[in-house]
Amino acid sequence: MENSKPKVSLLEGIIILLAMIVVMGVGVIGLGISPEVPILIGIMMMVFWGKFKGFSWDEIDKSFVVGIQKGIVPLFIFLLIGSLIGVWIAGGIIPSLMVFGFHLISAEWFLPSVFIVCALVGSTIGSAFTVISTLGIAFMGIGITMGISPAMIAGAVLSGAIFGDKSSPLSASTNLASAVVGADLIKHIKNLMWSTIPAMVGSFILFAIINRGSGAANFSKVTATVNVLESHFNITFWAIIPIVLLFACAWAHIPTIPTLFINVVVSSVMIFIQNPKFGLVNLNNVITSGFVSHTGNKEVDTLLSRGGISSMMGTIVLIMAALAFGGLLMNLGVIDAVMNPLTKRLNSDGKLITTVIATCIGVNVFVGEQFLSVILPGNAFKNAFKKANLAPVALSRALEDGGTVINYLVPWGVAGAFITTTLSVPTSQYAPFVFLSILSPIFSILSGFTGIAVKHLK
Repeated sequence: MENSKPKVSLLEGIIILLAMIVVMGVGVIGLGISPEVPILIGIMMMVFWGKFKGFSWDEIDKSFVVGIQKGIVPLFIFLLIGSLIGVWIAGGIIPSLMVFGFHLISAEWFLPSVFIVCALVGSTIGSAFTVISTLGIAFMGIGITMGISPAMIAGAVLSGAIFGDKSSPLSASTNLASAVVGADLIKHIKNLMWSTIPAMVGSFILFAIINRGSGAANFSKVTATVNVLESHFNITFWAIIPIVLLFACAWAHIPTIPTLFINVVVSSVMIFIQNPKFGLVNLNNVITSGFVSHTGNKEVDTLLSRGGISSMMGTIVLIMAALAFGGLLMNLGVIDAVMNPLTKRLNSDGKLITTVIATCIGVNVFVGEQFLSVILPGNAFKNAFKKANLAPVALSRALEDGGTVINYLVPWGVAGAFITTTLSVPTSQYAPFVFLSILSPIFSILSGFTGIAVKHLK
């Protein structure tokens, strides 16, 4: 019986959540390990605390089901996304879009053009880290030869990569945000654009203002990359077909799973049209294990050796563990014990959305892990948003605008440490120029208080 469940007090709930944050922080920041094991430790602690509190083993087992069952569809979507990345590379779709993007680079308007190209490539491959560690390094070299501040270049690269990561249906963080709250992926991305597009426009204007390009850059590295792509892949204008198809299905309100199935089939047909000898076995390998690039160019091979169902297994395991963890916190009453007193004071959409964003930023600062900055607040505020009659996409957008984008600005965060190591620019120097990360939460909060594009339940 629901009423026979043991009751969790506010103090008890706060102590449990703080203990979980300490476990995550020590594991992810202190030891520098991936979040899977700290989450499992948190689950173990919750299981034995639940039994000590008086919950039955059946109720504890039910918590796992409650948490994971809502993520079944998103987890299956991840398998299709892995397949799609592989066939998009094998079919020349992603290489073609990269070449088109490189042609947009301007010496006179270097920073704005770097921002746009990184956004374009990021949107097609769905990985900010990959864009940063490949294109970002190339653009850093070009910009430094022009006498542009490395911090400004890093800011342009990061802003573009983060935009691409937020707006791509192939992005792990974007899929995670929609999965945690139970929102449709395509609807989440469409709603996300209400804060992301203004942030993008604002970022572009700011990069145009601070641009210091002299027009004397050495573009030999970009030219060499383009030559490698053109000599090893089929670069064609027809590569936009799967992209157009993806958005056409979205605007036609076709659900995500059939949309991805359609795109995988169309992209596979394009592979056989370009190379009739490719073979079904090769296609199977690309779908299951991903595409492996053998151009001889290290940066190109790093960027384009991706995809496949197997590439998604690590993310799927993390999300399953996170959803189970969230199910325990929710079903055993810990979240309600802490959130009910708080949400009674949040009597407007703007206050609720602002609190979510502030919580996401807090988790980023104290824990330093991007995924956990989405998972923990997502589970904490899910019921509060439902009681306020706000749609799941309203919460998922706040999670992205306060969680996903901020981790890049935290020096001890996973993303911040990665950027400092990869681009050799301290976080404190590049952070003021990552305009997209700064503007996204601002526009999201403005949306909450003005009511513009705040989705409610029907």
